[in-house]
Amino acid sequence: MNATIDALKWRYATKKFDPDKKLSDKQIDILKQAFNLTATSYGLQPLKLIVISDEAIKKQLVPISMNQKQVRDASHVLVLCTEDVVNSEFIKEHFKRVEEIRNTDRSILKPFESFLIHNFSDKDTDEIDLWMSKQAYLAMGNLLTVCAMEGIDACPIEGFHPERYDKLLKLDELGLRSVLVLPVGYRASDDMFAQLKKVRRGVGDVIIEIK
Repeated sequence: MNATIDALKWRYATKKFDPDKKLSDKQIDILKQAFNLTATSYGLQPLKLIVISDEAIKKQLVPISMNQKQVRDASHVLVLCTEDVVNSEFIKEHFKRVEEIRNTDRSILKPFESFLIHNFSDKDTDEIDLWMSKQAYLAMGNLLTVCAMEGIDACPIEGFHPERYDKLLKLDELGLRSVLVLPVGYRASDDMFAQLKKVRRGVGDVIIEIK
């Protein structure tokens, strides 16, 4: 079997972490880099990642995470956040990076930059928030795959109170809002869910080929 498919079969939404096993700095760095390399619409990256290893804070997350103990027992808790605002200045900063990193002439970049500024100015706040949330889900999917490839256990969590996370982590001071939570670490040896077979529709049921 292909190594990638084997890794994806190995992964599952870990229900119980071993609190005594911690990820190395190198493993966390891989996840940080993977997050930063995630594909996003227009390449704008309207996201940031909070990496939590503080034991006291992890314990405080439990009651505002539907009492899911994974946030307490995992080695680290990753909180995927969106920016409060994506405006013309945010877009201009992106194209400034493109110009500097790729040494692309400004005249080539200007038309697309102007298009995006105009496009986003026509969107209301709810549209932009929905768009940013979709980017967070792209990042979550990428992180889950990287975790599987690196032998890191993870549990994607939507069931939490974003406003209370934001308050606890003081995300408003950073201009951020929490969207998704991803505890990472090592599964406990007695997590019964680790041994269960995956339940998926057959490949033939979910793939439609147009030749």
